[in-house]
Amino acid sequence: MGYLKDTVKGITWVGAFRGVTRLVGFVKTAILARILIPAQFGLFGIAALALAFLEILVETGINVFLIQEKDNIDEYIDTAWVVSIIRGIVISFVIILTAKPVSIFFKSPDSMNLLYLIAVVPFVRGFINPSLVKLQKELQFKKEFWLKSSIFLFDAGVTVALALTIRSATSLVWGLIAGAVLEVLLSYIYVRPIPKLSFKKVKIKRIINRGKWVTGAGIFQYLFRQGDDAVVGKILGTSSLGLYQVAYKISSLPISEVADVIARVTFPVYTKISKDSKRFKNAFCKTILAVSVLVVPFGLVIFFFSREIILIILGDKWLEAVPVLRVLSIYGVIRAIINPSLTVFLAVKKQELVTLITFISVLGLAVSIVPLVIKFGIVGAGISTIIGSLISLPFVVYFSWKVLSDIK
Repeated sequence: MGYLKDTVKGITWVGAFRGVTRLVGFVKTAILARILIPAQFGLFGIAALALAFLEILVETGINVFLIQEKDNIDEYIDTAWVVSIIRGIVISFVIILTAKPVSIFFKSPDSMNLLYLIAVVPFVRGFINPSLVKLQKELQFKKEFWLKSSIFLFDAGVTVALALTIRSATSLVWGLIAGAVLEVLLSYIYVRPIPKLSFKKVKIKRIINRGKWVTGAGIFQYLFRQGDDAVVGKILGTSSLGLYQVAYKISSLPISEVADVIARVTFPVYTKISKDSKRFKNAFCKTILAVSVLVVPFGLVIFFFSREIILIILGDKWLEAVPVLRVLSIYGVIRAIINPSLTVFLAVKKQELVTLITFISVLGLAVSIVPLVIKFGIVGAGISTIIGSLISLPFVVYFSWKVLSDIK
């Protein structure tokens, strides 16, 4: 069975979703940047860092496992749902317990209330129907487009409406909560089966055994992608953190979205053709070429027109972000080109390679970021992300060659 048509259709629908959401995201960011100040974005950034870390720390890898399974996955849905609920409760509880220490660490007492509020998000998300993963597994990207777009637009609408009303960083969190509630409701309307409270030890043992590498990779990815945020927030304060995070978002959106769209579609496709050496290798080479052709021009535009982009989207009070935006555009291109290899590793059940490569990136970041931030400020943080990516690149090339050579 050929998957080229399905892949093209998938990229079209996922690309449409990313295009719609990123357009709305740009508009949302542009509006919020004129209502809120960088320090308020920084407060939200602290809460988001805590939430992301805990979500990664207790990641079970269930979605990756379900996509990798070639058989019917309905028998795993009940177990996945129970685990998801427990996970959400644990994350919420830990956020509440650590809210005060986190606010003290960042010397930001105002972030404590945001941390308490954001604890609602994982609790609500825990009740999402795991059957949603079938939309990706079965390449039903059209249905996924309408579902995810609705959630994103609702989140953005609530956030902007509240920001205009209360002019507070809490509006950003309330948007997340609203989106999570809608996703829970739609997950029971949109897909089947509807899960039941049933927990089977044998199944969860199998899921966790394979998912442990996904958890490890997730932790290292968090440290690489948010470790720079933590250092900036700790050393330079919430205003600098706000500037850095918004610049990061702008630099990565056009670039990473291309790579993410292609990865989301090719992952289930790679899984289905992983036993066909010729098709698999051809698909990988075409993916690398397509990503490179698309992301390099985006990166060049962001690099050379950073000032204009900042003025148009955010306004002149954000001009301090221009130098770091240029640096982060380079990082975005490198990560986008690396991304297809990581998707291949997941497709052939080599999660440990993703973990190892991400760990190497974290080491490069960890060694360089503190001295660079102290010397160059938020620009130094951007440079450290490039260093971490470049250090991992030779390992990515070697393991990609090895994995492709081993497929018979």
